Amino acid sequence: MARTQALDYDKRRLAIMETAASLYASHGFLGTSVAQIADACKTSKSLLYHYYPSKEDILFDVMDSHVLSLIEATREIDALEATAPEKIRRLADALMEIYVGAQAHQKVLLNELANLAEDRRATIVTHQRELLALVDGLVLALRPDLTKAKAERRALVMLFFGMLNWTHTWYDPSGSVKPAGFARMASDVFLGGLEAWAASGPPS
Repeated sequence: MARTQALDYDKRRLAIMETAASLYASHGFLGTSVAQIADACKTSKSLLYHYYPSKEDILFDVMDSHVLSLIEATREIDALEATAPEKIRRLADALMEIYVGAQAHQKVLLNELANLAEDRRATIVTHQRELLALVDGLVLALRPDLTKAKAERRALVMLFFGMLNWTHTWYDPSGSVKPAGFARMASDVFLGGLEAWAASGPPS
């Protein structure tokens, strides 16, 4: 007889995903076993399989849920009635808030993509491209003169993300520079640099 779904199924599944994300971030996907995940969740392997058929299924959820949260935040800010610079400031703040609360997820996303099956890897890459395209739209709103300069816009998008994406490797949110303050620094540097670059002449 098939096991019936518990009333707190989604809550338990989320707890498993969060625990696995921490283990994957600390030991790597290949260095983490189903038994380790079960032990960390204080449950059995058989019960774990009730929620996830394999540890790759958990890996996909760790990545997919994280990227989708970034996309959702970006969409919400893009839809605001605000100037392009203000959207960039709000986006930096929103993304930083997500990164601080999901450092393990971010590390797994950046380091473990190759361990997904090809179809699932393609799904994550598609989501990532959507995220980049949304921010590309914000860059274009800041610099309409770059309409035909796709390569330059991509470089600017990656510069923006580069200030935020790797904070899990060094940034301590409990330190003197709080997440909101760091986000303001990042957006100021990005917007100020964009203005200075524009003043230096047309893209080459």
